[in-house]
Amino acid sequence: MSDEQQSVQPVETTEAVEPAVEAAVETAPESDPRTHRFECRSCGYVYDPDEGVQKVGIEPGTAFEDLDALAFRCPVCRSKVAAFRDIGPRAKASGFDENLDFGLGVNRMTPGQKNVLIFGSLALGFAFFLSLYSLR
Repeated sequence: MSDEQQSVQPVETTEAVEPAVEAAVETAPESDPRTHRFECRSCGYVYDPDEGVQKVGIEPGTAFEDLDALAFRCPVCRSKVAAFRDIGPRAKASGFDENLDFGLGVNRMTPGQKNVLIFGSLALGFAFFLSLYSLR
């Protein structure tokens, strides 16, 4: 019977550990550098590997590392590859890491989430304004 107890104990401990591991995986940012976006320091153009560059003929899904360093130029200002800097994945919250804990949690939002919050509140305010016409 001690063999059964020993086989049950690891199952219980792995069940207790799994939620902690899952929580750590959910909060960990994407670290695959092939999915990172790169910004031109000269003009601000952002190369996103998910979009590619239609103008130059670079297919979507092409990582920045796969681009030819001699042939690729910024489509806007024609700067070389050395002028680009890594700005991280698309879903990364914008701002410095030490400042992300301030601002009532808004600093942890991605730019897309901030847009939904801002324009959603504007639409709600406009709807409330229009509802005032129904009062008589």
